[in-house]
Amino acid sequence: MTESTAAGVHEDFSNGRFLPTTALQTLLDVLAEDGRTVIGPTIQQQAIVYDEVTSIDDLPRGWTDVQGPGTYRLQRRDDDAYFGYVVGPHSWKQFLFPPAATVATADKVYGRWQMDAPQESPPRYAFLGVRACELAAIDVQDGVFLNGPYVDPMYQKRRETAFIVAVNCTQAASTCFCTSMNTGPKCRTGFDLCLTEITDGFVVAAGSDSGMQILNQLETQPLVEHHSKAANAACQNAVDQITKSLDTTDIRNLLLGNLQHDQWDEVAKRCLSCTNCTMVCPTCFCSTVKEVPDMSGEHVERERQWDSCFNIDFSYMNGGVVRNGIASRYRQWLTHKLASWHDQFGQSGCVGCGRCITWCPPGIDLTEEVAAIRSSPSDITAAGQTTVAENTE
Repeated sequence: MTESTAAGVHEDFSNGRFLPTTALQTLLDVLAEDGRTVIGPTIQQQAIVYDEVTSIDDLPRGWTDVQGPGTYRLQRRDDDAYFGYVVGPHSWKQFLFPPAATVATADKVYGRWQMDAPQESPPRYAFLGVRACELAAIDVQDGVFLNGPYVDPMYQKRRETAFIVAVNCTQAASTCFCTSMNTGPKCRTGFDLCLTEITDGFVVAAGSDSGMQILNQLETQPLVEHHSKAANAACQNAVDQITKSLDTTDIRNLLLGNLQHDQWDEVAKRCLSCTNCTMVCPTCFCSTVKEVPDMSGEHVERERQWDSCFNIDFSYMNGGVVRNGIASRYRQWLTHKLASWHDQFGQSGCVGCGRCITWCPPGIDLTEEVAAIRSSPSDITAAGQTTVAENTE
């Protein structure tokens, strides 16, 4: 069992401790002394992204993000909050399931090819600033890479040693709909430590034995009533700010029963098939494999790279492309994410983070697309009668 999957449930703040702002650097130092590479939020190219951090000065203190369909910008806050933003273009997926990785090599030795699988030693990561929807996304990817019939060893190595410091959301973007997916905005499980930022510091709680070991090395104080009240109020503020919603009632049958709906053609008029939505999505896991030879032709690396169902070659088989049109590619993505993912993994592939809305150049909103289909269902059929031909047209 991994450190984070052993985590408990954080229902309230009664068992928490108070961590002064001045002790936040100590947390980073303790994690580093434990041999971990700390990955956290930092500002790069006018966005809050995830990268290695060694100092609290690397964090986006006093900055927030303003998001909407197809829009993202940074803005100064009127306070010095370290985690006063929502989510950016990065997700933790890139560290557990890298965008490109060598999975095999082949070398020509004495005229014969010798195959080998690289034995990598990935960093022992500590993720700082993981939001509730992102915890849910990691759990979804666990279902893909760890809990199925075939375990991905590269993912497993990274995941088993990862230490997760979650942060409760205290504000929301206009694109957030985690409450519809029951994934946030409050962290409840899947973390080793959880922070809730308040005016003069953090309410911190341990969710695993490993988390408690780190917590015991920090200079914390007992909680007093105003700490708990402030933490609850901060979390409630995020809930109150969420205005977007997705009606998930019988959503599987709704989508699979409307494969010929006119809305697929309507959204295709706006969709660029640029793959942005799948690249920023914290749960999308499609990949392709390429052979990369060196100049001598005697060494070849087999590289796994992220792929997207919006790429036209993604559905290439038997000498042809199955999904030529954008409408069929968008339909494949949305029906898999919200419908057939349930058949495949027993849960939804969407966590309501809103990234696909924010980072879509024309601002396509999946919640509005589902609502349009729900408002005028066209060809509802029994889900079990849906044919392969219908779903790949």
